[in-house]
Amino acid sequence: MAACPKTCTPVVRFCEKLKRLKTLDDDMMATSLKRCLSTVDLTLLGVGGMVGSGLYVLTGTVAKDLVGPAVVLSFLFAGFASLLAAFCYAEFGARIPKTGSAYMFTYVSVGEIWAFLIGWNVILENMIGGAATARAWSGYLDSIFDHAIQNFTETHVMQWKVPFLAHYPDLLAAGILVLASVFISFGVQVSSYLNHIFTTISMCVIIFLLIFGFMLADPSNWSLKEGGFAPFGISGILAGSATCFYAFVGFDVIASSSEEAKNPQKAVPIATAVSLGLAAAAYILVSTVLTLMVPWYSLDPNSALSDAFFRRGYSWAGIIVAIGSICAMNTVLLCNLFSLPRIVYAMSEDGLFFSIFARVNPVTKVPVNAILVFGILMAIMALIFDLEALIQFLSIGTLLAYTLVAASVIVLRFQPEKSNSKGTPSLSPNPNAEASPVPSESQTITEDSADLKQYESFSDKLQLVDRQTTQEHRGVGQLKAFWEPYLDRLFGDCVPGEVVAYCVMTLIVSAVSFCAVLEFGTKNLQLPLWSFTLLLVIFSLAFVLSLALIWVHEPQANSKTFQVPLVPFTPGLSILINVFLMMKLSLLTWIRFTVWIGVGKSTALCYLYAQAFFRSN
Repeated sequence: MAACPKTCTPVVRFCEKLKRLKTLDDDMMATSLKRCLSTVDLTLLGVGGMVGSGLYVLTGTVAKDLVGPAVVLSFLFAGFASLLAAFCYAEFGARIPKTGSAYMFTYVSVGEIWAFLIGWNVILENMIGGAATARAWSGYLDSIFDHAIQNFTETHVMQWKVPFLAHYPDLLAAGILVLASVFISFGVQVSSYLNHIFTTISMCVIIFLLIFGFMLADPSNWSLKEGGFAPFGISGILAGSATCFYAFVGFDVIASSSEEAKNPQKAVPIATAVSLGLAAAAYILVSTVLTLMVPWYSLDPNSALSDAFFRRGYSWAGIIVAIGSICAMNTVLLCNLFSLPRIVYAMSEDGLFFSIFARVNPVTKVPVNAILVFGILMAIMALIFDLEALIQFLSIGTLLAYTLVAASVIVLRFQPEKSNSKGTPSLSPNPNAEASPVPSESQTITEDSADLKQYESFSDKLQLVDRQTTQEHRGVGQLKAFWEPYLDRLFGDCVPGEVVAYCVMTLIVSAVSFCAVLEFGTKNLQLPLWSFTLLLVIFSLAFVLSLALIWVHEPQANSKTFQVPLVPFTPGLSILINVFLMMKLSLLTWIRFTVWIGVGKSTALCYLYAQAFFRSN
């Protein structure tokens, strides 16, 4: 996109900025951060980010309030949906080894304004994730001491009865977040070592409770006498799946850490797959043990696992489980405090957030300002909000990020490479690489990342800019040779990738419409059967047709990094599942989310316009 001349008004320059696509550096391995994380480090970060309060607290909460013993199926469904999203994150993390996670992926493929909104949501995701984990950590410890901490705070400090807030200020949760922020600011290696210790202890405790828990299992707890396996039906299972997404949101810490990985092209996909597999197995097995040990309706939502052992007469086992839960929740806190400052750092470095957060400490090589400021903000959230509200709010932001990352994979896969004025790709390999007789590891990785080019943005495609009229040889984004005789008359004159861009937009709209009708058609909208069926058929056909039209175009091939299999069907299915799970969340969650989006959008417009105005003067 051509640069706006100095004579342009601030409004015009602001509009150009909204559509701008991020330009990637020639050397993708260059960074002001420290590349020191191995595949094992990233894997343990992923496991630590997922196996925490979700395992020790969320299993009991969802089983008692939403699903019953069928929480096993809820975790299975949520794990499958997370796996589809993880494929998309792994592809981007390997191809674009830069910090920022979903924000960076969106910026590269669909443009700046969408990247800001996703970054804003990812910030919210990590802030709420850390605050919710701190609340769970505090509640778990409090339940071990028979709620002595809560009683003391309500009696001697204060309590309030304000809607949507906690009953009392959780000083313990706020304090642990401030302390963890201080440790994180010491550097990535300190964070990694702490995560190794806590994750190892947690995994040992999980193995113990699985072995001992299955020995105490009583199949009658799944019988009809106790309410059956699925007392809340299919609707309860799906609603539980939407909440269970909270358990798997931690895998994106791997993508956020790619700029500090030694060999991200290989380490990111492997670490993502292994960590997600281990976490899903842990959640499914632990929820099975928990609901077989005691009746699901008698679970303690604050400390389900340790309480189950206490009630079976094995108080010593309950203490072991409690120690494991504290260690596991510490890893989640570390991962949230690890990811959040790096996303803020990436946005600040791109000029989309306050520049003070882009400063990296020269000794520790971490963005200390971002760590401390957002650690304190996270502590304030943990101080005043309750756990349930935080968890539901977290799920919707995560699902939206997953949806747009999946859409970005499709857009990027079918976009041709953009060339500079000399006719060469905008990102080229290191020119000094050929001069070296034995290329170093960093040079090899740099050459592998030569495929990381600048692509035309989604918004550019929709506005049909730079339309090509000359006939070129068949390439990325054009019709496949087999389908050209049948579809060339309809799409032959389109810019490569243009049809795919329209189809991705149609894909998302049809998925939202289909899921909205399926969820609300017969209940809230009270549609007659014929209208309900007709709308489902129309939107499902639009969804399938969009996938088919994308598939008949030529994708990028022969990439040297990991690619999502079966594109566009895998990310398309991910979009559909994510949207459906979003529809299962409560109205209050949507209202909170809409308010947060409104705040973010207003902030983006004001900040970007102010930048354009001051630069013009």
